Amino acid sequence: MKKIGFLSFGHWTPSPQSQARSAADVLLQSIDLAVAAEELGADGAYFRVHHFARQLASPFPLLAAVGAKTSRIEIGTAVIDMRYENPLYMIEDASAADLIARGRLQLGISRGSPEQVIDGWRYFGYQPGEGETDADMGRRHAEIFLDMLRGQGFAQPNPRPMFPNPPGLLRLEPLSEGLRERIWWGAGSNVTAVWAAKLGMNLQSSTLKSDETGEAFHIQQAAQIRAYRAAWKEAGHTREPRVSVSRSIFALVDDRDRAYFGNGQEEDQIGFIDERTRAIFGRGYAAEPDKLIEQLETDEAIAEADTLLLTVPNQLGVAYNAHVIESILTHVAPAMGWR
Repeated sequence: MKKIGFLSFGHWTPSPQSQARSAADVLLQSIDLAVAAEELGADGAYFRVHHFARQLASPFPLLAAVGAKTSRIEIGTAVIDMRYENPLYMIEDASAADLIARGRLQLGISRGSPEQVIDGWRYFGYQPGEGETDADMGRRHAEIFLDMLRGQGFAQPNPRPMFPNPPGLLRLEPLSEGLRERIWWGAGSNVTAVWAAKLGMNLQSSTLKSDETGEAFHIQQAAQIRAYRAAWKEAGHTREPRVSVSRSIFALVDDRDRAYFGNGQEEDQIGFIDERTRAIFGRGYAAEPDKLIEQLETDEAIAEADTLLLTVPNQLGVAYNAHVIESILTHVAPAMGWR
């Protein structure tokens, strides 16, 4: 069995070819797609976060709205760039969204990826400390966030407060109990996956990672997942961790599918995410269902993960994206043993 959700980057463009031509279109359609996915029997609705781009950004209003409109589906991010975040204010936002969703939030965070502007986090009022890189700063923000989610009091109360205080040091409110165990780290390398395991975070691994061995993407990603699980066991955590991978997967079942994705990418790609980091980008899958099943059976990382996030082309509209999700749930998942 495997949990299957969708991951939307939330693009919009004024192009007449796009079904999402404004930020309002993307936000409202994201809610509608989550509702449709829940009705189809999917397990998760996840959203990417990018700043300074025509894409979904600050996620908590959207997560709260999806939580209010649905009742079963997991709601998450993949991922929030912690270089841009005030971790204490984020506790309040995340807890509020989780309470509205009645404990269904699955919050993916990370140190972030190359952005649309140079050092965009500086415009948000953040800068690395002495001797820190921006990646270090993102991980530091994450550690503060995780620590505060434990709910321990830390703030000295005012002796003459406006409202009565409970005894002792005060914590942030609202605080959603249990959210700490539903935080995921988006790891781009084996080292950061191991770091996430030690801190007790679940693991998100996308279609991009550092090219550490020169092997095929899915082999490197499977090795990353195994390293993560070994580190989790060594750390002595008492619960079972969760691991997700994301993929572009399209079952070609009608003429629309063939027109959009009939000439899909069949090979991994090599590139550089910055001047120093060689990266490998995982291939997409697009084929008739029987051939698609054969291809997916050879993907070692999908086999290692308990959760699969299907990246969806949100600009093609809610109806088509619901069709994409339904095609995988109907034509692929049962044959793969995921249902």
